[in-house]
Amino acid sequence: QAQLVESGGGLVQVGDSLRLSCAVSGLGYYNLPFTTCAGGWFRQSPGKQRELVASISGDGTTTLYADSVKGRFSVSRDNAKNTVLLQMSSLKPEDTAVYYCAARRYPNTGAYAGDYAFWGQGTQVTVSS
Repeated sequence: QAQLVESGGGLVQVGDSLRLSCAVSGLGYYNLPFTTCAGGWFRQSPGKQRELVASISGDGTTTLYADSVKGRFSVSRDNAKNTVLLQMSSLKPEDTAVYYCAARRYPNTGAYAGDYAFWGQGTQVTVSS
């Protein structure tokens, strides 16, 4: 079965940078090459709905960002290593949340949680002022 494992979360100060990594495995169980699966990063803070942070197409050529992170976050992927990365900079207290990695069954980006079939367990990011 598919497994998505996030790493890189932690406690940082306002203005700091952090890189999240998502290692994806097991898509072969569904006959899904990694390059045919768009990747996404979502976040959820207490009392709020899970929201899109960024999405990247299967071939890595198309990206989609939430307005709140444009210009500060960058999503990328390494298809040779089956990983999806999220580089976060100029972090703000409102970026504090649990960050989830997700993968679609389709190569094009997706803006909604319902677009994604596979999910990681999440990693906590806390930005302290």
